[in-house]
Amino acid sequence: MIEKAIKKINPNAEFSINADDYNQITWLNGTTPISKEDIQSQIPVVEQEIADAATKKTADKASADSKLKALGLTDDEIEAFRS
Repeated sequence: MIEKAIKKINPNAEFSINADDYNQITWLNGTTPISKEDIQSQIPVVEQEIADAATKKTADKASADSKLKALGLTDDEIEAFRS
């Protein structure tokens, strides 16, 4: 999660992190360090983006199922298509 927050602040940041721990970030190749507070402020944004993506995936699946059923496919045929 911390990695995504850092990339949200600076998509070009180069760093390594151990155990998803703020105190174990090593900034690489001249990347300007980002404060722990700035990173933490992005965590809720990243969490919401992940939740939104999951919701969209569920909605897209339901939409696809509906469209396939409208074409006359059965649930078994739709499931076989996914496998």
